[in-house]
Amino acid sequence: MRASLPALLLAVAGVVGLPARAAAELQLKPFLGVDFGGSTSFVDSAQTAHDAHSTIGVGVVELGEVLGVEAEVARTSGFFGSGTTLVIGSSVTTLTGSLIVAVPRHWTQYTLRPYFVAGGGLMHVAIDHIFDVLPVSENLPTLNFGAGVSGYVTDKVGVSWELRRFQGISRDPALGGISFGPEQLSFWRANMALVIRY
Repeated sequence: MRASLPALLLAVAGVVGLPARAAAELQLKPFLGVDFGGSTSFVDSAQTAHDAHSTIGVGVVELGEVLGVEAEVARTSGFFGSGTTLVIGSSVTTLTGSLIVAVPRHWTQYTLRPYFVAGGGLMHVAIDHIFDVLPVSENLPTLNFGAGVSGYVTDKVGVSWELRRFQGISRDPALGGISFGPEQLSFWRANMALVIRY
């Protein structure tokens, strides 16, 4: 008896799809990094947005032979200064989802594996001034893109190094927001992550 075309297509999809899904790996990536080269329209009374700032975060990645997806959160304290004459505290927090395109895994089994990443999400900017004057607490849409390499030292544990650009999408300031023109913030981030593979 000849199989129907839909049944044959479903069978082929199952045979092709299941190994690809099984080959995908789940990674947990806690990291430490440095934000630098910042540019902003927010009032930067401490003149520190362009400086280097330490950041901490974690990403969760599902990566197949070539394609993958990532969810990541990171926080930088003191981006606009902290404990200065006017600024008593500040931070920038990013929450993003991204697509990853990596060099095929079977090409780099015993070497570093390069990858590219791009996506979008939200950037929360917070600045607290002395006497609560001109406070800022704004969420900006943001794009991010970059590249990195990763490699494993055991079957389950590895490291990665990455350079990524975060580009806030300009928008008109909300009531109470303080900026020179449309609100905008962008910066580079370099980080090193511990990669735990499940």
